[in-house]
Amino acid sequence: MNEQLYKIVLPTPFAVGDVNVFVIKGQTVTLIDAGIKTEAAWSVFKEKLNEIGLKPDDIKQVVLTHHHPDHVGMLDFFHKDIAIVGHAKNQPWISQNPDFFEWYDAFFEDHFMKAGVDERFRPYLKRLKASMKYSCHRSLTTSVQEGDYIPDLESWKVLEVPGHAQSHIALYNERTAVMIGGDLLLKHISSNPLIEPPMKPSGERPKTLLQYNHSLRRLLDLEINCIYTGHGDEVLHVRELVQERLQKQSDRADKVLGMIKERPQTAFDICKQLFPTIYEKELGLTLSETIGQLDFLEDANKISTHEKESTLIYSVCS
Repeated sequence: MNEQLYKIVLPTPFAVGDVNVFVIKGQTVTLIDAGIKTEAAWSVFKEKLNEIGLKPDDIKQVVLTHHHPDHVGMLDFFHKDIAIVGHAKNQPWISQNPDFFEWYDAFFEDHFMKAGVDERFRPYLKRLKASMKYSCHRSLTTSVQEGDYIPDLESWKVLEVPGHAQSHIALYNERTAVMIGGDLLLKHISSNPLIEPPMKPSGERPKTLLQYNHSLRRLLDLEINCIYTGHGDEVLHVRELVQERLQKQSDRADKVLGMIKERPQTAFDICKQLFPTIYEKELGLTLSETIGQLDFLEDANKISTHEKESTLIYSVCS
């Protein structure tokens, strides 16, 4: 059956700007990602749906590329029986599971201590979850994983592409060589591999930049004519942009290595040097980026760590 794909651009209050969601008319009407929970976004969404002859109740299922609030929030505005499809790792986030978020708080308190973050930034910990007010309180009805096909969208194959988020999937149509990529690869900005707690307290912290690089490299092995992205314009020259992103990341890692060659340092020390003008305002994002580079260098056996007073110190391997 022929499918029709429509892009809808919705406003967000975030620095990243507008977010893209996609409607696919096929056997059923499917929405890919659900925007942010604001009346402004919902109003624009209904208006744009009307332009293609639809209303919210016509949508039978929502597929999530990942759990971030600007991709899931409007789920709360849909009827209670709508099917919600995504990776299982979405569940604690979109349900706002209290046990998970208690663990989340404990994880980041320890994480900040290990990174050597100054005591004056402790109040920032409370701000890490501020964006969750734009998220939802829903549950998956169907979980999918690598190699699955989306119900009633049998031409769209699930690829697991963690890094930006642990729950991240992309949808790939082998016949048309088109991908719906969420925030995997954005045309105008680099996607930030965000630090997340492991799903359970007994797990290890995901090394998100290493995951993200692996997910990007997967794109080099696929025939892709177009990636519909979570923000901004479509990506048409996929190989070139992937190689550019990987090279820039490698260059930044070299810069970090140069800093550590000067003297052993904490992650927070390096963060302040990498992002001197924005780290205070965007500590979560900048610290995620910094620790990603440190994970990359440690994985390449270029640096090592030792612990001093509960803080990790990074130094060059001898």
